[in-house]
Amino acid sequence: MTNTEKSLIVAVVALGILVAVTVPSTMDFYFAKKTPMETNKIIESFPVTPEVKSNELIKVPDVSTHDQSSTHLDTLYQNLENSVVQITSTITTTRSNIIINGNPLQQQSSRLGSGFVYDNQGHIITNNHVVSGVSNVDVALSNGDIFSAKVIGTDKFDDIAVLQLIDNYTDESLIPVSFADSSQIKVGDQVIAIGNPFGLSNTMTTGIVSQIGRLLPNQELGFSIPNIIQTDAAINPGNSGGPLLDNDGNLIGMNTAIQSTVGEFTGVGFAVPSNTIKKVVPALIEKGEYDHPWLGISGTTLTPKLTEKLNLPKNFRGALISDIVKDGPADKAGIKSALYTSNRDIASADIVTSIDGMPVKRIDDIIAYVSENKSVGDKVSLQVYRDGNVMSIDVELGKRVTING
Repeated sequence: MTNTEKSLIVAVVALGILVAVTVPSTMDFYFAKKTPMETNKIIESFPVTPEVKSNELIKVPDVSTHDQSSTHLDTLYQNLENSVVQITSTITTTRSNIIINGNPLQQQSSRLGSGFVYDNQGHIITNNHVVSGVSNVDVALSNGDIFSAKVIGTDKFDDIAVLQLIDNYTDESLIPVSFADSSQIKVGDQVIAIGNPFGLSNTMTTGIVSQIGRLLPNQELGFSIPNIIQTDAAINPGNSGGPLLDNDGNLIGMNTAIQSTVGEFTGVGFAVPSNTIKKVVPALIEKGEYDHPWLGISGTTLTPKLTEKLNLPKNFRGALISDIVKDGPADKAGIKSALYTSNRDIASADIVTSIDGMPVKRIDDIIAYVSENKSVGDKVSLQVYRDGNVMSIDVELGKRVTING
């Protein structure tokens, strides 16, 4: 056997070893295969590079732009590091199916959430659902220091709560978050979320404003939070109560909920707007609660099908009043509930077409307008379409009461 043949055999064997090492035993690695996630595993995702046709130009990333963006986010994070906190509350649950010595078993468990510094007086803002059912919580700062705080005000309707630090925090550099005007944000604006998803403290994620003016319903209370900001910035359990920020680090909202069938982020998150927080929080600090202005109606947006059934002109816009609360503000002002046929079809109904001269195209418009612009005791003027007639009805707003629960 010649030296050339020997070299060729060695090369083939070496190539075989290399292939055996680098080729995975299964090709699932290269594809988006859905597998159950184990709770304590960190799973990396690998980017897939799309095929590029030979005659297409490939743009080289602008390194200077990337570096500038990274530097901007890094600086912004450092500026906010002492503004965002982790909140831990201990709750007691009763398991009625387990009886010990004649009594149901009671267990204690921890509930994690996020919050942010509101002012220099030790007030912390978070979601009501993060602290509901407790009066005292632990607040952890970014440096690991933990302080006790008490819940001094809650608003279950807007899911807002205010905490007061009760330990001496004067040696800490707590920096209040700056508020932006949430009415000025637009779809596509860059946003940043900072919080404690799954207890992973001080986590930053980024995204955009996906939509504005959403209604976030609360089936338990029977009301919706208006003007909700929708975002695709990653938000998970533990982010609740944390800030949603604009590209300058100013607060535009408080992360509150996600839409998910699996309990984890699927691309749709919701935040209570900063303008709502600015309006509610001073009352929570002063008296522990906020009085929501209330019309005492429930309704729906007109659809083409409803418009046709009610013999209305095509594209007639307004909010159809399906029901009113007995002795509520709208009832006292003379607004009527819808009338139904034996088949539960709507036969006739009051339709609100404007409020204080502002056009009403959806039921959302009424809820948002009253929430943002009015207080208990204020009056609103509704233009109402009823059986072919248009009338103006003035309503004095009352204090909201819980319908359900």
